[in-house]
Amino acid sequence: MKTVGTTAALLTRSATNQLFRLLFPPICAGCDIHVAEPGTLCGACWSRVRFIEKPCCPVLGIPFSHDLGAEILSAEAIADPPPFRRARSVAAHEGVIRDMVHRLKYNDRTDLGPWMARWMLRAGRELLNDCDIIVPVPLHARRFWLRRFNQSAELARHLASLSGKTFDPDALKRIKQTRQQVGLGANERTANVRGAFKVPETQAIKVRGRNVLLIDDVYTTGATVKAASRALLRGGASSVDILTFGRVLGQELSV
Repeated sequence: MKTVGTTAALLTRSATNQLFRLLFPPICAGCDIHVAEPGTLCGACWSRVRFIEKPCCPVLGIPFSHDLGAEILSAEAIADPPPFRRARSVAAHEGVIRDMVHRLKYNDRTDLGPWMARWMLRAGRELLNDCDIIVPVPLHARRFWLRRFNQSAELARHLASLSGKTFDPDALKRIKQTRQQVGLGANERTANVRGAFKVPETQAIKVRGRNVLLIDDVYTTGATVKAASRALLRGGASSVDILTFGRVLGQELSV
């Protein structure tokens, strides 16, 4: 009887899923035309994505035009060594990648979160294998109240579920209400987030002696994740790695 009941439940679920797909057919995450599977891109959008893969800087994850060797650092990593150990991103923050981030962040498209996290799982596999805990870059309490959700926490939550790693959105707090980084220059961004983050004393046990994977939606100048990394290291973390969905390449900061 139990087998019959299980089979009936599976058939009901399958029928429900088929009905849902009929009423709400999957659409391209980039341009909204119909596609075969949810969370995928149409061929045109896929061809325009600039994925970031090796060869790249082993520290900052900046792509190289050709392979310079496994230990060769980018000029940026040499000139300004970051407090974190490594940073990786899925793709250049342009076109459909930028659109997906904006839809998640500003248009309440939380349905994109699981699919964006799947791409991050592939891009950050090396970092995920080494981490003990996944922590999102936090919003200030007031901005969280206005926006109703933290896009970085959405990505981190789904990534933790996919990878089986521990997710903790409370291990790091934003204690300073900063201006939005959009439109600020590199130096302004650094000053804006200086001292903005802290590991609360009640949460320190969660990061002390652990390898932390810090999640954000976009790596622009690195000012935010650098400030957050310093706070985690002051809180006792052994190391911090960075994983983002998008990565700004070049001088464009209006994101």
